[in-house]
Amino acid sequence: MAKFEYVGVSEGKQVKGAIEAASKEDAGVQLRKKRIRVMTLKKASIALTLPSMPAGIKLQDISRFTRQFAAMVSAGLPLVQCLDILGAQTENKSLAKAIKSVSGDIQGGNNLADAMGRFPKAFNTLYCNMVAAGEQSGNLDGVLNRLAEYQEKAEALRRKIKGAMTYPVIVLVVAVGAVVAMLGFVVPTFAQMFVDMGGELPLPTKIVMDLSNFLMAWWWALIGGTVTSLVIFLQYYKTEKGRINVDKIKLKLPVFGDLERKSSVSRFSQTLSTLLSSGVSILEALHITAKTAGNKVLELGIMRTLEKIQGGLSIAEPLSETGVFPPMVIHMISVGEKTGDLSGMLKKVSEFYQEEVDAAVEALTSVIEPIMICILGVVIGGILIAMYLPMFDMVGMI
Repeated sequence: MAKFEYVGVSEGKQVKGAIEAASKEDAGVQLRKKRIRVMTLKKASIALTLPSMPAGIKLQDISRFTRQFAAMVSAGLPLVQCLDILGAQTENKSLAKAIKSVSGDIQGGNNLADAMGRFPKAFNTLYCNMVAAGEQSGNLDGVLNRLAEYQEKAEALRRKIKGAMTYPVIVLVVAVGAVVAMLGFVVPTFAQMFVDMGGELPLPTKIVMDLSNFLMAWWWALIGGTVTSLVIFLQYYKTEKGRINVDKIKLKLPVFGDLERKSSVSRFSQTLSTLLSSGVSILEALHITAKTAGNKVLELGIMRTLEKIQGGLSIAEPLSETGVFPPMVIHMISVGEKTGDLSGMLKKVSEFYQEEVDAAVEALTSVIEPIMICILGVVIGGILIAMYLPMFDMVGMI
C-alpha cells in the first residue's frame, strides 16, 4: 500500500490530507466514494511518511486512548485540549508522540481524521473513516465509544485465539526438545554400551539408534532445511496466490478450520456493524471491512460482493457465494436488509459468533491437551522401551 496526498473540495470547502491505496486510481476511487472532488492527487513525499509510528503500539493502548478520548469529548472539552492531556499521560511513547502530532495538525487547520491518517500504525483505515463519519455527523463521542467497544472485543477475541494456540505450541516445543535431547545424548550412551556387549539388537533398538546417528551426523542439514523451508513459506505467503491458497487450507483444517471460520465471521459482522452504526456508507464500510477481514478468501469474497452491490444486487446473495458464511448468517443479513436494520442484525450475528468462538476455543483446548500428552508419551516412552529391550533380553538369557 502506498500513501497519496490530495487536495479537493467537499461540501463546498477545500480539504486536504493523505490516503492509503494500492494505486493512484484506487486512491481516486476512495476519495470519490467519500464525496471529495479531487483537485490534485500525488504520491506522498518521504517527509510526509516519516511520522508513521514504529512497531510497539498495541491494540490495548489504542483502545484505552479511544475510551478516554470519548469520555473527554462527551464532557465538552475541545479536541486540542483532550489530545494534549492524553498525549501527556499516555505511557506508550510511540502513541504519545502520535497524539501530540495529531494535536499540532489540528491546530494547523487539519481535521481530526486526516491528522490521524498520517499515523496508520496507530490509527488504521477503519479508525480514521469512523472518526471522519463522527465529525461529519456531529456525533464524534458516540462514534469513539463504539470504536472503543469494537477494539476491546477485537482484543478479547485475539487473546482467546492466541490462548488456544499457546498450549499446543508449548507442548510441541517441549516434545521436540525432549526427543532431540534423548536422541542426541541419552541414546548414544546406550548405543556404545550395546556395541561393546555384542549380540543381535532388537529391531526397535536398531531404528532408534539409526535415528540418533542420523541426527548427530545431519543436525546442521535439518536445521538449515527447517529454516529454509520456513523462509520459503513466508515468502510464498506474502504473494497474492500464496495467501489465498494458505487461507483456503486454514478454513478446511479439522477443528482449527472451524475456529478460523467462526472468528472470521465474528470479525466481519462486528466491523461492518460498527461502521454502519457510525454513519459510514455501505460501500465504504464493505471496502474497509474487506481490508480488515484477516482472511484473503473472505476479503476477495467481500470485494466481489461490493462489485455486485454497485451493480444493483443485495448484500446477502453475493456473500452466500463466498462459501465462508453459514446459511444462518446469510439469512440474518437478508432479514436485516429487508427490515432496514442491517447494523443491528450484524451486531446480533457478531455476539452469537463470539460465543461460538469461546465454545470452539474451549473444545479445541480440551481436544488438543490429551492428544498432545498421548503423542508425547508414545514418542518418549517408545524411545525408552527401545533402549531397555536389549537389557530385558540379557536378563532373560541369564
